[in-house]
Amino acid sequence: MTTRPPASTALNAARRAEELDQLSEVDVLVVGLGATGAGAALDAASRGLTVAAIDAHDLAFGTSRWSSKMIHGGLRYLASGQVGVAYESAVERGILLTRTAPHLVAARQFLLPLTPAVSRGTALLTCTGLGLGDTLRAMARTPRSALPKPRRISAVEALRLAPALDPAGLRGALAHWDAQLTDDARLVVALARTAAGHGARILTRCRALRLGRVSVLRDELTGREFEVRAKVVVNAAGVWAGQLDQSIRLRPSRGTHLVLPSALFGDPVAALNIPVPGERSRFVLVLPQPDGRTYVGLTDEPVDGPIPDVPEPSQSEVDFLLSAASSALRTPIRPADVLGTFAGLRPLLAAEGKTADLSRRHAVLASEQGVVTIVGGKLTTYRRMAQDAIDRAVTLGGLTAAPCRTRDLPLVGAAPRAELGAVAAPARLVALYGTEAPLVAAGDQAPAAPGLPVTRAELDWAVTREGALDAGDLLDRRIRLGLVPEHRSAALAAAEEALRS
Repeated sequence: MTTRPPASTALNAARRAEELDQLSEVDVLVVGLGATGAGAALDAASRGLTVAAIDAHDLAFGTSRWSSKMIHGGLRYLASGQVGVAYESAVERGILLTRTAPHLVAARQFLLPLTPAVSRGTALLTCTGLGLGDTLRAMARTPRSALPKPRRISAVEALRLAPALDPAGLRGALAHWDAQLTDDARLVVALARTAAGHGARILTRCRALRLGRVSVLRDELTGREFEVRAKVVVNAAGVWAGQLDQSIRLRPSRGTHLVLPSALFGDPVAALNIPVPGERSRFVLVLPQPDGRTYVGLTDEPVDGPIPDVPEPSQSEVDFLLSAASSALRTPIRPADVLGTFAGLRPLLAAEGKTADLSRRHAVLASEQGVVTIVGGKLTTYRRMAQDAIDRAVTLGGLTAAPCRTRDLPLVGAAPRAELGAVAAPARLVALYGTEAPLVAAGDQAPAAPGLPVTRAELDWAVTREGALDAGDLLDRRIRLGLVPEHRSAALAAAEEALRS
């Protein structure tokens, strides 16, 4: 364990080049810069260990940017009897919501509409489940002020919160609260920058060719190959983890979402859990976002064969989501209404049965070559996954390290919710950048493209502070305009200008 002065949290091309050139030996080498990998880099660096964290592509390039943007409290896992996973989820939700990232995570109300397709028996069973979920909240010590009590509401109130619901036969709705991210990729960026502030080297476009106590890496920008000595390696490559350790057997599943205009749903205040017709304990989510878009998801389809860099939704998944979501709406959603689609792959451990039934519990596996692999799990529990991986790495590598600190370590931009409310900047920027919002607001506020809320200052910030190296980094992972192809095309020129400046 070493003691170092605080480092800058700024990530940029110049810092990457300098740190890559100096990289030769570290305590911990982390491979993969999704939520778990960036979380592991932060965990290790905040314990006083020397850390390099690499990714063949970019921050949040894989599964971490393709989620439902939900920080689940574990309710869905209770239904399948995974009580331990449910409790762990509730604990981690509370940590993000109240301590480490309240600028990026906020409470979100959900409605389960009591349509004619939902029997009274199903409604009663769901009420019981919601009560158990609230018990988990209490056990996790998340305050009632953060997540209100579940309740049944009238049809009138349900239609006020979700105007697109079909009023015919609507008996009201079951309302409960969970948590939602402003943006999953921005969580990863905040993790990586916070890790950098603790001295971790965050190196994108750096590919692992061989892992071990002497690993072989390649700078993807120059093609240069070099060796790095590490006392222990953490393989956090997600669905690609098995390509780096042949002993790991994964059975990925694909989760697909549709991107739709929120106006189509009457600009809803609440999210929806819509029961899938003819199926038990399966729901489609309608998730309003703060940018005028709504996501509808999600599927659970097994994926065989090579793992693609960017998964593509199938037409059957798109059709299923349109049909299931429309079953509770006054006006069916048409294919022409869809602005875009996205899909992510879950890194599930191989087992018998449907991928939807596989456990979401994570696993930490160690090899004789000094490699710790972390697989399974979900976005909500990234912090605990990272902690468990670094705990195993410390033991395996014989490292001297401080205890884990990340339960109470605020990420870049975080502050108590009352302080965030007093930040002198537009609310949209505060929800994205937290206490750093005034710095972004001080830059060029001209739009990146006509009609879009994203400003040129946000593009500049992503290049100078958040490590964006090309237009894909900017538009697909820092700003997320790429979720709607038309918006991406409109902002491309401004993105390229920001990269040149």
